[in-house]
Amino acid sequence: MARSSFVRSALALAVLAAAGVSHAATLRIAGANDILTFDPHAQNHQTTLAYQQMVYESLVRYNEKYEVEPSLAAKWTMVSPTQIRFELRKGVKFHDGAPFTADDVVFSLNRAMTPPSNMTAYVQSVKEVKKVDDHTVDVILKGPSPVVLRELTDARIMNKAWAEKNNAAKAQDYKAKEENFAARNANGTGPFILEAWQPDTRTTLKKNADWWDKPRGNVDNIVFTPIKAAATRSAALISGQVDMVVDPPVQDLERIKRDANIKVIEGPENRTIFLGFDQHRDELMGSNVKGKNPLKDKRVRQALYQAVDIAAIEKNVMRGLGKPTGTMIAPMVNGWTKELGARAAKFDVNAAKKLLADAGYPNGFELTLDCPNDRYVNDEAICQAVTAMWTRIGVKTRLQTNPMSIHSAKIQKFDVSAYMLGWGVATFDALYSLDSLISTVDPKGGAAGNFNCGRMSNPIVDNLIQQIKTEMDPAKRNPMIHEALQIVKDDYNYLPLHDQIRPWAMRKNVTTVHRPDDRPMVIWTTVK
Repeated sequence: MARSSFVRSALALAVLAAAGVSHAATLRIAGANDILTFDPHAQNHQTTLAYQQMVYESLVRYNEKYEVEPSLAAKWTMVSPTQIRFELRKGVKFHDGAPFTADDVVFSLNRAMTPPSNMTAYVQSVKEVKKVDDHTVDVILKGPSPVVLRELTDARIMNKAWAEKNNAAKAQDYKAKEENFAARNANGTGPFILEAWQPDTRTTLKKNADWWDKPRGNVDNIVFTPIKAAATRSAALISGQVDMVVDPPVQDLERIKRDANIKVIEGPENRTIFLGFDQHRDELMGSNVKGKNPLKDKRVRQALYQAVDIAAIEKNVMRGLGKPTGTMIAPMVNGWTKELGARAAKFDVNAAKKLLADAGYPNGFELTLDCPNDRYVNDEAICQAVTAMWTRIGVKTRLQTNPMSIHSAKIQKFDVSAYMLGWGVATFDALYSLDSLISTVDPKGGAAGNFNCGRMSNPIVDNLIQQIKTEMDPAKRNPMIHEALQIVKDDYNYLPLHDQIRPWAMRKNVTTVHRPDDRPMVIWTTVK
């Protein structure tokens, strides 16, 4: 290890040692990337959501089988196809002692629905929220919705009085680098209370002794430490400075598995890793091509697709932790088919060069690829490989990498030409991906296209998505999903790479359940 890396590793381990709590009910977790904010409506980012869910709750939640079950709502009734009546759980208190009431639900769902909220995907079916009495709420839908309950699992409830008192009635505008009180402080009803969040350093949470439910685990305290350096992350686990690493470095996995004090559990994620393209600007940013945007030409996008040797990436970079795909959803998501999952076109350098020449770029052009370097399995290494492959066909590619905290804000401002993103499907239904990634961007900042960072637009697909939102018959609905995804695949609007396999590594004394949404459930975790 280089001296500078060794010094950084030693400093990081010293921080971990100081953070450690001696009793067995403390779970010390490490990960490559940090939480972005504690405002529950500010950023749809998996690491952020994983820790927010320990503090904030929703009306409904998932059980171990990802079936919807009651949470802050004790029960619900479909009054009509467009009206759900939620009977709220009584006796629930926020962490500051305030009682949970219908006012909090109305406030929170409206806050999630209103820009600059980045969580509009979880309330996209909702038209209006009405208070019936202190413990009853009616949610009025825009139309019949087959997925509204699944969407609401991530629509977190805040305390209205607390938010208003602290000037946080609106969601934090993260991409504008705005700060608000709710970004650094929290007041939920969940099983853990936020004690402190020091960005890029440490997050500590303690058990909520007054939680309305009972955990099945024994964890009283959580210490989360972001450790970007792969070697340091592995060293922290092997030395016992942390109990669990949610993203162990691929290159260290075999060595970690051979350690008798460590176990690794892994499984497929509901996440697809892909590359997106600017299909909106008339001139490509930062390129030697002036007056036009090559990425708006399907032939160019197909050339970039065929220049990528996906087999080489999976073998040499991912080492088995990715399954190549040709579509934008993973196999466990409703709407996936084997035909959609097959690659659209085979790797062929000569064919890619011919496509570029046919499109009017026989000598290629300059392009910048933006990628995160701390979020997905070997994300930076994947992009390095793609950069070399694109350069090989004449597309002289510059690689720009950043931590996810910077990358996320950049792509949401459309400040990119080509970019990497991974998309997990919280509802396990394709509509979640279609509406967020493929719908034409809503200029008012709504759910439609809120992560369509290349601003593709197809009226035929938009029309299909609107029908998918309200069609309740799976026999009619799924063919429309297939058609929309096939159009996007055939037009090379995105370049899907693989469905991610996510390993979690932990000390032998930790027992937990692997989750395809990559969110450790600490309430189901024991530390012996």
